Amino acid sequence: MAFNGTVLLVDDEPHIRKFISILLKQLGDPSIIEANNGEEALEIYQHKHPDLVLLDVNMPIMDGIETLQKLMDMDPDCTVVMLTSMTNRQTVDEAAKLGAANYLRKDARKEEIIESLRAIIEPRFPSE
Repeated sequence: MAFNGTVLLVDDEPHIRKFISILLKQLGDPSIIEANNGEEALEIYQHKHPDLVLLDVNMPIMDGIETLQKLMDMDPDCTVVMLTSMTNRQTVDEAAKLGAANYLRKDARKEEIIESLRAIIEPRFPSE
């Protein structure tokens, strides 16, 4: 599999964005755009229309659930995967109800994150 699409990576922690970017690069050569918060993510999404959004749940300014809701209002077909370091069933259920494609645990082993990303990306973006 070689994923070469555009990813909007939204997390308020620079080291998490760096870590996830490195893992994404193991799946191909994606173009990665970073945002620090939900407001920035919405602005970038309007201009760049990325193929995939990886969205942190807990952020200042605008949290991931509110950002997800606004992204889905803007583009009901966008593919959003929530990023979380905690598993709160209510948050996961709410994100799914709003249209999130899946969620990833940021605190999982890197091999697990890569396999989860692959399982999310392959069916949606088949290699040509």
